[in-house]
Amino acid sequence: MTFTFRPLDPLHDAELLHAWVTHPKAAFWMMQDARLEDVERAYMEIAADEHHHAELGLQDGAPAFLMEKYDPAHRELVGLYEPLPGDIGMHFLTPPTDRPVRGFTRSVITAVMEHLFEDPAVERVVVEPDVDNKAVHALNEAVGFVPEREIQKPEKRALLSFCTRAQFLAARGVAV
Repeated sequence: MTFTFRPLDPLHDAELLHAWVTHPKAAFWMMQDARLEDVERAYMEIAADEHHHAELGLQDGAPAFLMEKYDPAHRELVGLYEPLPGDIGMHFLTPPTDRPVRGFTRSVITAVMEHLFEDPAVERVVVEPDVDNKAVHALNEAVGFVPEREIQKPEKRALLSFCTRAQFLAARGVAV
């Protein structure tokens, strides 16, 4: 599967995102009760934030998933671990579907990691999924993430995990 990325347009994409983030499948996104205006506001704030960015992953030009990247020295993980130069935080969300495609989510996380590592300044990707999100833990492990420890964020108990460029390449079977 081939994906491209484009910056999220909070106003243009809000209806689509609202349907994705309020679906029961997206429970770990923690926006189940969000109104359309809440989604618009949340993504307007991200669009205005120099340390947090949202992008849509496109398949054949159509929105296929959401990816957020952030600087963990300034957002999400401030005070919860000691960030290193080259760290970038990441979230991704695949939308609900009536016709699941085998391997789709793994293809998405692989594309997200490739996209993040396209930036030569990125040395390591940091994630902090809910400790109960076992499906994403398995996906993270499949692309090279190594859990470090559980942390308490204001909104959840999270599993802090890291993936270096070398770990990602090794997980893909690419000689380093």
